Amino acid sequence: MRNKLIAAFACTTALISTGAASAADLAARYTKAPAYVEPLFNWTGFYVGGHIGGAWTNEQFINNGTGAAFGDLLPGEGYRQRNSGVMGGAQIGYNWQANNYVFGVEGTISGLDNKGTVVNTAFAPANDVFSWRANVLATVVGRAGFAVQNNLFYIKGGYAGVNNRLSVTDPVVTGTGGQTHWANGWTVGAGWEYGITRNWIVGLEYNYAAFGSQTYQLGGTAGNYTFDAKPRDIQWAVVRASYKFDAPTIARY
Repeated sequence: MRNKLIAAFACTTALISTGAASAADLAARYTKAPAYVEPLFNWTGFYVGGHIGGAWTNEQFINNGTGAAFGDLLPGEGYRQRNSGVMGGAQIGYNWQANNYVFGVEGTISGLDNKGTVVNTAFAPANDVFSWRANVLATVVGRAGFAVQNNLFYIKGGYAGVNNRLSVTDPVVTGTGGQTHWANGWTVGAGWEYGITRNWIVGLEYNYAAFGSQTYQLGGTAGNYTFDAKPRDIQWAVVRASYKFDAPTIARY
């Protein structure tokens, strides 16, 4: 009888010990809620903004020989001049972010102050006075970039167009005439942007654009004379500021 009591007591003690250990294990499995982590900067969303900087235009105009004779400029001869000025305008676009990669589309419209004058003195002082200007530039481009939190490094490329004017004054022989054309071309560029807040973005950007020729018919007293003219290229560098409309935040744990 005594041995049976001892065995029963030992069994009860073992069961109690096992239960206590199990309870301790359950307590150890409690997991504390994860600490809050500040959301990453999210580049996804629509944005609008403005830019300002400088632009350099390399203008070319050549006598194409299809109109009346033009003084001492034989067919195939002409001039090229480079000039610079202030530019500024607005941009609108949309970005979409996938992990660290950012893709987007953007349109810009800018006013330029690029213009110049070329004086031909072959026959007399101020015999031929050519004037040109490029005063409006528009682009529609695609963008691709790599984001490092608030920093975005990107490249861009697409369509560019510019409003270009050529005129001439020749009081001795051919008279005065001028014409304006919209020149179509392409552009590439690169830039860096930084999100200073969830909505405000600043950045720097450089672009290059080239354009096709247009025929300018410059009417004068001796008849119509024509030149093939274009901005061979326009380069511009700007600082940018944009407002990005809110997109869903991306939290990291």
